[in-house]
Amino acid sequence: MSRMSLPYFEENTEPLASRIATGLHKIGLAMKQQAWQQANEEGLSATQGQILAALATHGALTGSELSQRLGVTLPTISDSVRVLVEKTLVTKSPDPRHPRASLLTPTKKGAQLGARARSWPEFMAAAVADLRAEEQRAFFSGVVKMIRSLQDQGLIPVSGMCVTCVHFRPNVRPGATPHHCALVDAPLATEQVRLDCAEHELAAEAPRRELWEQFMRPV
Repeated sequence: MSRMSLPYFEENTEPLASRIATGLHKIGLAMKQQAWQQANEEGLSATQGQILAALATHGALTGSELSQRLGVTLPTISDSVRVLVEKTLVTKSPDPRHPRASLLTPTKKGAQLGARARSWPEFMAAAVADLRAEEQRAFFSGVVKMIRSLQDQGLIPVSGMCVTCVHFRPNVRPGATPHHCALVDAPLATEQVRLDCAEHELAAEAPRRELWEQFMRPV
């Protein structure tokens, strides 16, 4: 029986990459459903919740900056911001850097909702916690590489990640903390690499590629 089963599954099993993609799709559906449900409970749309979360994390931003950070079109951002202003969750003020732009700042209530919106994906952390420590490290490493690949394809915004930041120094020493953050002058381990850092400063394209190549060449 076993000798008959082996060829069948060799010939009738999708490649591992395809099955991982299917699994990520299922996870994505769960996250979308949870985001919609929790946003609805707060009287918000998922995009409005994302905007408040971004403002609560990064401080005042323009519509264009929100569009870049969230990977959402500017018209969609504008529509959501208009509603948030009407709900007195966000205020608009002139941007001293760009006279024709407006800075969007959360009100006290908006900041509170934004802080709660930041926790919406946390239900997934419980599922990740079921993985062994070494599985979590391997999974996180894979997530970083996948995000970087999607950024290269222009499918998600290039922002927030250590591996695209001017302050990141990858693999500059051996041991458990091979990387270094020049901004705070501190070492960090690979599993401590951030995916959405408020102090992130995007490196230019050529240095960004050099950072990634060095990150992929452990010492």
